[in-house]
Order: sequence, then structure tokens, then C-alpha cells
Amino acid sequence: MTDVLGWRAIFGVIAPSTNTVVEPDVHRMSVPGVTPQVARIHIHDASLADDAAFEALIAALALEIDAACERILTCEPDRIVVGMSAETFWGGTGGNQTFRTHLEELTGLPITTGADACERALRAVGAERVAVVTPYQPVGDANVRRFLEESGFEVAGITGLRCPTAHDIARVTPDRLAAVFDELDGEEVDALVQVGTNLSMVALADEAERRLGKPVIAINAATWWLALRDHGITDRVTGAGVLLREH
Repeated sequence: MTDVLGWRAIFGVIAPSTNTVVEPDVHRMSVPGVTPQVARIHIHDASLADDAAFEALIAALALEIDAACERILTCEPDRIVVGMSAETFWGGTGGNQTFRTHLEELTGLPITTGADACERALRAVGAERVAVVTPYQPVGDANVRRFLEESGFEVAGITGLRCPTAHDIARVTPDRLAAVFDELDGEEVDALVQVGTNLSMVALADEAERRLGKPVIAINAATWWLALRDHGITDRVTGAGVLLREH
């Protein structure tokens, strides 16, 4: 339901409690009359030290996400924007659909997920062969690859940074991310993709596109772009990559 500041829309954004990047990113990409309202999904153990810890975090998030949605519903949002990515790729396209359907039934609202956003973004820029950077352990990378391949894309390469904790994701430097993109890029790659919503990538993706001469899809920019466009809001935003600037 709209109000005097969110006179076009109020978007409820749900993000892990350890995440310090999603909230400033959505404010950076805001457009007049659309306000992001953030709810936190409680993270009890931030360890991502290995595959087992990563899977434990995914399971813990599943137990906490409903409560975060119930809290954000009290501000009467018009849409839920999922500010976490691994959970949306988990189980491939079927897993993403199950995840989205659950939240739609729980909230009664349209849901925007990061996996959906990556798929739609890559189609928007005409990409077929992609390379991906994640902050994940191998089990997370495998689920990202599965989703993209089931969506019809060829994954030329994927680099997981294997961040030891959820907090460490936000500590990955721009220089490190730029170096990974340089390693992954090649003439056969149509677009580069970054997942992991706590990686600070929005501004860096915009710069990398100019340097590499091809689309660089930052998941926070893609998710916000899809939420706006699916809500009928076509404003263009500069400094956040090709999606919000041109599509």
C-alpha cells in the first residue's frame, strides 16, 4: 500500500541479518516514489567454512525467513524483494520456483528473487554463454551452475571465493573482484554474472562493463531492476550497470 513517500510503491526487502550491502545498494538505486523497507532474517551462526557449514546456513535461513516476511508485512508493502541469493538458486529452477511459491502463498504478494533476476537479466542482454563469480563454497557454486544451465545458459566458468563467514563476504575488496572477472573473461563469454548479495558489486559492475566491453550482471542491481520493471516502473538509473541504464 502506497504512502506519502512511497507514492508509487513500497518494496519490502528481506535480507540476512549479517548482510551489510543489500540495504545501502537498494537505497543507491532508488527511484522517486519507491521506498525500500528492510527486514532481517536472523542468522544464528555466520560460518561458511566448508560445504557442511554452507548447507547448515541454508537450512537455518529456511527456518527464519517466514518470521522476517511476517514482520515486513506489517508495513503493508506492495512487493517482496528477496535480498539473498544462494537460497533462490538452491535446487535449480525447480528449487527457485518452490521457494518463490512458498513466499507468495505466505505473503499474498508478488515476489522477486535473485535467481529469477539473473535469468531475466541475461535474456535482456542477449547472453548465451556466461561466467560467474560467487562468494560461496563448492556446494553453492554447483547450485548456481545447475540453475543457469537448467535455464538454458552455458556456464563457461565459475569462481567461488569460499568466504569463511557471512560477514567476510562484505569484506571482499573491489580489486579482488576485478581480478576474478579479468580471469573469467574471454572472447567466448557473452556476459559476466556476480551472485551473493553481500558482495559489494553494483558500482564495480558498472565500471567493469566499460572496461571489458560486455554486460556485467550484479545480482543486487538485477534484483532491483526486475522488481521495478515487473511493478511497471521504467525509470532509468545510472551508475548501476546496463540493466537499469538501458533496459
